[in-house]
Amino acid sequence: MPCAVPGEFSTQETPTVPSNYQAVTSHGCDQRILRSMELKNIIIAPDDLVLITGASGFLGPHLVASLLRHGLRNLRVFVRRSSNVRRLKAVIAELGAGARIEMVRGNLLSREDSVAATRGATVIFHLTRGNGSSFPDAFMNSVVTTRNLLDASLEHKCLRRFVNISSFAVYSNKGKARWRLLDESSPVEQNAGCTRDAYCFAKVKQDQIVIEYGKKFALPYVIVRPGSVYGPGRPAITGRVGTGAFGFYLHMGGSNRIPLTYVDNCADAIVLAGLTQGADGEVFNVLDDDLPTSRRFLRLYKKHVGHFRSIYVPHAFSYAFCWLWEKYSQWSEGQLPPAFNRGRWHAEWKKTRYSNGKLKRLGWTPKVPTAEGLTCFFEACREREQNA
Repeated sequence: MPCAVPGEFSTQETPTVPSNYQAVTSHGCDQRILRSMELKNIIIAPDDLVLITGASGFLGPHLVASLLRHGLRNLRVFVRRSSNVRRLKAVIAELGAGARIEMVRGNLLSREDSVAATRGATVIFHLTRGNGSSFPDAFMNSVVTTRNLLDASLEHKCLRRFVNISSFAVYSNKGKARWRLLDESSPVEQNAGCTRDAYCFAKVKQDQIVIEYGKKFALPYVIVRPGSVYGPGRPAITGRVGTGAFGFYLHMGGSNRIPLTYVDNCADAIVLAGLTQGADGEVFNVLDDDLPTSRRFLRLYKKHVGHFRSIYVPHAFSYAFCWLWEKYSQWSEGQLPPAFNRGRWHAEWKKTRYSNGKLKRLGWTPKVPTAEGLTCFFEACREREQNA
């Protein structure tokens, strides 16, 4: 099958804009995110087919919007059969004039669906993430789906780059000095199945299989690891600030910087890393400039969204708490799930510095400043609270 021919499996749906829709690309307080960065020396032509999996999730519509704004005119968006595609359809209706866009519904656990979805695709942006809280579910929905996509891509022989969207969760952040830098060279978790959670385990294994296929089959890939992606549509406070699991809020982050990235900044970073020549085999961390501390973020959230009681837990006490919880979970043979453990403490609450220097050297700059992004985020959270 020629690489330019789209799959027969596709279900083309006519996008319509809901009457009460507010575009994901221009939330009320922010119009500058419609500006495009300049793409130079990209690996495909504007009419080459690009596949985006997980296109209906929080990040997916923003990635589709970024691709369309940057002139890519042949997109296939893959979503689950049960997915709510309202935001995705609205983005396509708003920005998709003159572009060929297929909306494909299916399940990447199916090899047949994976083969059909990847047919003709020259670049794959793999956003699909496992939603299961158990290790088997997370493995199936992250690792098995990724393997199916990779196998299907090898079968078609069209792929010029597989762009795997990973996470900061894969970094162990252990064995470092207190203020040691965490960047792309930092070690990833080696014992994810024992010391962290299902999501970390699945993301580590997902990265491993992509790297393995790159080495074994010379499959071109890039791994993109966003920090904490935020923006309108995601109201929850990142776990790097703390937890409300006990009926009141424990503030664990303190003076730590939070590796935030505004959703449109993140989407542009993924597009740049995914399409720029010479990036094969590279890993890119995505985080914005002027990162707030956990304490400042929480203070601003209370001021602009709504006040609630929180208790600060100093780092020494939070580490002891996680250690005790982990030991009791082991002693009880899992009767108390290890929701808090030393692996999580190192990954989320240990004092750490971050760098986006590698991505900037590729040509990326965050077009939405952190102050503006937080304003948009808090405004959307406040509206959600008022309408709840």
